[in-house]
Amino acid sequence: MPKVVVFDEVGGPEVLRVVDEPIAEPGAGEVRVRIEAFAVNPLDQMVRAGQSPRPIQLPHARLGAEGTGVVDALGAGVTGPAVGDPVILAAIPDFEARGAYAEYTTLAADRVVPRPDGMDPVDAAALWVAYFTAYGALVERSGMRPGDHVLITAASGGVGRAAIQIANQIGAVPLAVTRSAAKEPDLLAAGAAAVIATDREDVGEATRRHTGGTGADIVLDAVMGPGLAELSLAAKLGGTLATIGWLDPRPASFPANPSLTIHRFMGFADMVNPVITRRVAAFLAAGVRTGVLRPTVDRVFGLDDIVEAHRYLEKGTATGKIVVRVQPT
Repeated sequence: MPKVVVFDEVGGPEVLRVVDEPIAEPGAGEVRVRIEAFAVNPLDQMVRAGQSPRPIQLPHARLGAEGTGVVDALGAGVTGPAVGDPVILAAIPDFEARGAYAEYTTLAADRVVPRPDGMDPVDAAALWVAYFTAYGALVERSGMRPGDHVLITAASGGVGRAAIQIANQIGAVPLAVTRSAAKEPDLLAAGAAAVIATDREDVGEATRRHTGGTGADIVLDAVMGPGLAELSLAAKLGGTLATIGWLDPRPASFPANPSLTIHRFMGFADMVNPVITRRVAAFLAAGVRTGVLRPTVDRVFGLDDIVEAHRYLEKGTATGKIVVRVQPT
């Protein structure tokens, strides 16, 4: 029988277990996807540890916010995807009945998008959430334009690297913020126009130096926390601050730049909007086709090694996405 990862109680990585379950038939308007690979995300860690943004029903809860595979079966009334189509899961499944941590999953037919032609399943598994988040915050919300200077915190992470590439695709100027100067060569190779390392320089001063004294047009922040007020001063007057994460769990300080337009972007809310989803899918497919968008995969695990994958995630040392390659039965 097909394998699926479940957990009956919240806690550390060891609560995850791989079990066999009968394959489910897709309901009306649904497709069944044979999963080839999925990504391990911080949201999965939060849900597993009991820090989910919404209640999770136990026991037998599931994980998995993104993945890729091949359409295996169609439910009644499905007229879009066809059996055999390579697809990417385009919206977070629920954690009670389905998820990407499995050999098969079912979901609504309008919640999958075509996988870019020729894209390897491991790379495709690392694409959707990070690039959707970066695109949504920078383009859909902040209106990023060619020539804009974009300051990107947590630039070594999956969303940070996606933001660097998307800024380059638009023609903007990505300025990468990292805690360690040792990461500068890697971030420059990833496409950053400049790297600001907080262990050697002040973010605001460095940003003004790289922008002719005006400050960043857009600040994309995945950290939040008490440093948000100081970070806001790196933006120009009338600039934009888009927050996308909470890597610092401490209460965020109020931005000290009163002229900013502030967006709190939550990508999963937009992923259920089919108009936005189609727009993002088209943008990403074009970027993959031209070679501008290239997901960075830090490490690949097997499905039976899911506990080790979560332990690796918790170390916080990954410099790209963590992907699990599934070997279907």
